[in-house]
This record gives sequence, structure tokens and C-alpha cells, in this order.
Amino acid sequence: MDKGNFSILLKNTIEVVQEVGQWMRTQRVAVQEIETKTPNNLVSFADKESERRLVTAFRQIFPEAGFIAEEGTGEKAQEWNWVIDPLDGTTNYLHGVPIWCISVALCHHRDPVLAVIYDPNRDELFSAIKGGGAWLNEHPMRVSTENNLRDSLLVTGFPYDDFGREEAYIGLFRHLMKETRGIRRLGSAALDLAWVACGRFEAFYEYGLNPWDVAAGCLLIQEAGGEVTGFYDGHPIFEEDILASNQKIHDELRRRIQRFF
Repeated sequence: MDKGNFSILLKNTIEVVQEVGQWMRTQRVAVQEIETKTPNNLVSFADKESERRLVTAFRQIFPEAGFIAEEGTGEKAQEWNWVIDPLDGTTNYLHGVPIWCISVALCHHRDPVLAVIYDPNRDELFSAIKGGGAWLNEHPMRVSTENNLRDSLLVTGFPYDDFGREEAYIGLFRHLMKETRGIRRLGSAALDLAWVACGRFEAFYEYGLNPWDVAAGCLLIQEAGGEVTGFYDGHPIFEEDILASNQKIHDELRRRIQRFF
């Protein structure tokens, strides 16, 4: 697929994601409509209906692609797959906290080649094509230029149902509290990554995530000039840990993470 086709595909993807995102803003979820997949891991009809709408539209846009979607809609294909989080930040959404988004990536094998993250509450659309740069709405975006960890603002997430590495995580958190400008926890890994890509944070780290949480954000950061790895040598999308940064503080932060993991 050439770059011109990717541009058309991106345009169509953005239209679908914005339409679904604006629909989600109008919904109100009753307590009885909330399901618990695992402790602290919630799902509602909004997640499921959003995913259904996205999958239905993407089947028409790119019929050759399969799906790796959080709620399990569609089948995975051999070569091309849409990687979809229909509502990243479900707990925020259900509590009326306006920090949630839709995250969509098109992957060729294990590599994202197109990414869209849409925040309907701020009407911010983050997008990228591999080799074509990254954009926030109509404006090119770049990662932060900060090169000192001490002056860096980090963002992370806490595991909600996997506490096997709790002591390591808390130890790292305590260490970085003292060695950086601060650490934030938004509750949406996809927005965390998008905000690293546009320079609001210098770095994001977390473990225990899934491909739909991070695939789009990884491409955004790479196309905005940043770096994405695992804590060690693992694949940051399809394995369990991720470190994404503006590149300038990446090696130092990675060394500090490795002291605890």
C-alpha cells in the first residue's frame, strides 16, 4: 500500500473515530449496565457498542484487515489488523471524569503503520502515518526537548488486577517521585502516550498493558521524534511492559526502571 492510499485510509479512519467518539459523549451509563471483567476492570454497553461501530466501519474501509480489539469483536488476520481500544479510560468514563479516548492503529504484522487517538472531550485528534510524521488536529507535533530527568514530568498507570510486581512498582514510583519534576496518573494509557507525543510529558512507563492500549500511541511517539521500547528487550506493543519517551531521557530512565524490574 503506497503513501497516497494510507492518506485516504487515515482520512476515512478519522471520520469514523470522530463520529463514534461524539456519540460516546452523549451516552449515560446506569449502574446496572456496568459489568466487571476482572476486579477493577470494568466494561459497559458504551465500550461494546463503540467497538461494534468501529469494526463495522473498518470492515468496509479495509476489508483485507482483521481485528485485535479489546472486547473481542472480529477475527485476527495474518498480515493486516486493526488494533482497537473502543474506550480507553472506561473507569474515568463511568465516573464522569473527562479523561478517556478511542485508540485505533492499523498494524502490518506487529508494526503499526497508521494511528488515531481521539479525545472527544477536548476535541483533540492525534494521528500519524509511518514515515509521514505525527499531527495534533491540523498541526505537526513533536516530543519535548527536555534532556534532564530531574526536570522531566512523567506519567504512568497502576496495574488494576495484576499485583504480582507491586513492590517493584511502588519502589520505582517512590524513587522517581524524588528524581523528577513529578509523576501523573491519568487513567488512560493511550492518552498518556499521545501526551508524550505532543510534548506535555517527557515519558510514560507501565507494565501489564495490552496491544490495544499502546499500539496507536507507540506510532505517534515514534513519528513525533520519540523512542519506544520495553523495559528490557521485549516488543513494547505485544509484550507486557513499555517505556515511551522524548528519546533524550530514555536511556537514563530505562536504567532506573531496570533497578526495580
